[in-house]
Amino acid sequence: MRGEFIEVWSETWREIWSKLTLQKDLPNDLFCELYDELVFAFKKKPSVEEIAEITNDPEKSEEIFVNTKSEDFSSEWALIRFFESANEVLDDLGGDPLSNYYFNLLEEFIEKFNLRYCLRRPCTLCPTLSGIFGSLMYNLREATSHDTHLDNLMKDFENAIQDLRIDFSDGRIKTCIQKQINLLEAMGSRYPGVKEKTIGRICNQVRTWPHETVKDAMKNLYEFTCDYPGIRHAGTSAKALRTIEMRDMVAISIILIGFLPYLTDQLDAEVMYSRKKI
Repeated sequence: MRGEFIEVWSETWREIWSKLTLQKDLPNDLFCELYDELVFAFKKKPSVEEIAEITNDPEKSEEIFVNTKSEDFSSEWALIRFFESANEVLDDLGGDPLSNYYFNLLEEFIEKFNLRYCLRRPCTLCPTLSGIFGSLMYNLREATSHDTHLDNLMKDFENAIQDLRIDFSDGRIKTCIQKQINLLEAMGSRYPGVKEKTIGRICNQVRTWPHETVKDAMKNLYEFTCDYPGIRHAGTSAKALRTIEMRDMVAISIILIGFLPYLTDQLDAEVMYSRKKI
């Protein structure tokens, strides 16, 4: 699960919409008004006549909320826009008591299903840092899955991480870092205009860096993987300050993954933040 609303839409009826119907003095046209906003999130837009028919029929509009499936939506971002606009609709219909109740239900829903968002007043859904990283990993798997070579390298990297379950030896940790660098090099070498094969030289050919120091940071990490004994080459034991540990695996792996948007054109940072259609 990617921690997105679109994957757990079917749960929203029980957790959110049906609970709203239990409120006192609820307008009869609640779902008619909400449907007016929901329709913008659909992959296949109904005709003007169909929309008019549903927005004038409380029972039919409620039925739409019960029967709509995740695959009916155009994107996660479109659904996010609906959840935010629903708060305005509810505020117009029932004022603060109704919109605040909806806000609390939505917040509880996010926590229950461990979604990649935090909810801010009045009703703004913002991706969390952990959510953005999770989206980066999902999009990386998606991008590599369409190419046999990249797919194999991605699987090698993930298998190396999973092998740490056996033990946290420095040899297994070094393998994780090595496999990750192999993946980054393969992706970076495919960047338009790049002719080199190693990270150090690839960094000099891509023109994505916001500052020389950011490029140098990536190159220095690459130099570390080449110079530390046993990661990529024999290395220089005199420069090693200590044995590789799990803290290195966690820190370096996360940092290296974070550099990927600079090394490939196959990842869209705006999509990873859910600011535009997927």
